[in-house]
Amino acid sequence: SLLADIKIKKEVANAFVKRKKRASPYFEYYKSPMEQMHERCENYPPCDYLSDQIGFALAYNRYFG
Repeated sequence: SLLADIKIKKEVANAFVKRKKRASPYFEYYKSPMEQMHERCENYPPCDYLSDQIGFALAYNRYFG
């Protein structure tokens, strides 16, 4: 069923994200400030949605500026 397919994809995605974080615990330190800002916006759904509409800079400033 479609619901089962979606659930499997979500589980696979979550496993991938967890594995990626676990593989490089010090990687956060090496990210540029701009990359950290992009991730902060992407992890906050209203900012992520708005950035698709009006661009990252305007969306970021609206929520975090």
